[in-house]
Amino acid sequence: MRQDGRVLYGVLHSVVPPLAKAVWRPTVTGLEQVPATGPVILASNHLSFIDSVVIPIVVPRPVAFLAKSDYFEQPGVKGRLAKAWYEALGALPVDRDDSKAAIASLDTALGVLAGGGAFGIYPEGTRSRDGRLYRGRTGVAQLALTSGAPIVPLGLIGTDRVQPVGSRLPKRVKVTVAFGPPIDVRGRYDGVPPGKARREITDQVMAEIQRLSGQEAAGVYNERPSDT
Repeated sequence: MRQDGRVLYGVLHSVVPPLAKAVWRPTVTGLEQVPATGPVILASNHLSFIDSVVIPIVVPRPVAFLAKSDYFEQPGVKGRLAKAWYEALGALPVDRDDSKAAIASLDTALGVLAGGGAFGIYPEGTRSRDGRLYRGRTGVAQLALTSGAPIVPLGLIGTDRVQPVGSRLPKRVKVTVAFGPPIDVRGRYDGVPPGKARREITDQVMAEIQRLSGQEAAGVYNERPSDT
């Protein structure tokens, strides 16, 4: 995060979380599971675009997320404000239409973790449009195996109702954020074929997310719509 981004993050984080908590009064459990320092991967279900705002609001340390590069490239004053907002929340731009985006995303995430930061990821790949929990993609396991960072699973409940599709303004609804115990993969998969290790770790993470969120398992991968 750049210096000006850190300053803006500090300003926003001193104002936005208390205000948001006063309005939405989120129920937060297990926050002590998130280490105060050092690299950590926060793996969450994904119900709404606002998830990447809710998580940084409740976690008392900066959390980096990947965001569409389009958000950082809008013209004019509005575009500059949007860019500053996303940077302050720890969002990192990625071109999802680039064929090399997956590799670039992995490198970006590893850079955050190598610097001792917290990185947020949605193993489903894109948000659920029917409320079910979709099968996790193994990038979350690859990050943990490569970096040695623990994975803290978390379940979001109610964020899909904050600003439903077609709604112009956020609604005041009950939101719950539940964090589970860290999953440490270091040394556990020595000698295990990489593909098998990634799948087992990812399935464990998704099982924990399902326990925390209470969602029905879809049993299939969630595909990103062509228009988003």
